[in-house]
Amino acid sequence: MDCPCGQPARYPQCCGRWHAGPLHLQAPDAEHLMRSRYSAYVLGKTGYLLETWHPQTRPADLPPNPPDLRWLGLDVRRHEQVDANHATVEFVARSKQGGRANRLHEISRFERLGGRWIYIDGVSARPR
Repeated sequence: MDCPCGQPARYPQCCGRWHAGPLHLQAPDAEHLMRSRYSAYVLGKTGYLLETWHPQTRPADLPPNPPDLRWLGLDVRRHEQVDANHATVEFVARSKQGGRANRLHEISRFERLGGRWIYIDGVSARPR
């Protein structure tokens, strides 16, 4: 299976290695973590999403994807390393639900805590 994140690689060699196995939770930078989180949304891996969410902003739980939700693609627009332990990633994630197309255009903040990159939060990006 091709990786849902859009990289030209098979899932086990791409985001799958961060989801499980010896490299579990070890994404090397914020962009790889963001891509792996998108893939986790597509595949319904809510446990991984919660594990990679900052403890101060993490929700108590995540509901499963609605049955009619289809993720259509990810476009990473920008990855900026702010300093050794902070980064931002701008992306657009496309989905369709109930016959209606949706776009999530976000600038997400990430932090490296205890050697692991985690998602802090995100703000909607304005169209350019």
